[in-house]
Amino acid sequence: MRIAKVNRKTKETSIEAEINLDGTGIYKIDTGIGFLNHMLEQLSKHSLVDINLKAKGDLHIDLHHTTEDSGIVIGEAIAKALGDKKGIKRYAHAYIPMDETLSRVSLDISNRPYLIWNVKLKVEKLGEMDTELFKEWFQAFSQSAGITLHVENIYGDNSHHIIESCFKGLARALRLALEKDSRAGDSLPSTKGIL
Repeated sequence: MRIAKVNRKTKETSIEAEINLDGTGIYKIDTGIGFLNHMLEQLSKHSLVDINLKAKGDLHIDLHHTTEDSGIVIGEAIAKALGDKKGIKRYAHAYIPMDETLSRVSLDISNRPYLIWNVKLKVEKLGEMDTELFKEWFQAFSQSAGITLHVENIYGDNSHHIIESCFKGLARALRLALEKDSRAGDSLPSTKGIL
């Protein structure tokens, strides 16, 4: 089983996460931030990665540390559960429509983290969450997971739809890239011999 547990404790946050890459999309998410919970639930459900995450952070200051650190912990857990990455499909992309919105997410589980974020939002907050924090979450996730990640909103008007389509796009692309490739067997998807 490709499962992992990660605990991260700083002066700003305390986060525990357990994931199962071969799950069914079962989740239990508590970050203390309603909208972030909603997005991480989408990530779990549509990737079929089981996520159990409990975060306590300095929300009395703002939501930045909890948002960023939850991305770090989920990314670290995915990297840990992947192990040597043998047999995975590695590359994937997804186009996600949501009403008037269309977003595209492409990724490479390469151990070369990089984020391209081409997403513009028309509002400063969704729920209680500053919309600039979504880029921080994706950046923290891509760095910790070792994933090259390109997130692009192609068009859309509603900021809720735009962000949700980005998280769902990440979920669907992860689902494909994390899968074992039946044709590749146990080989590593790289000519370098290492990822």
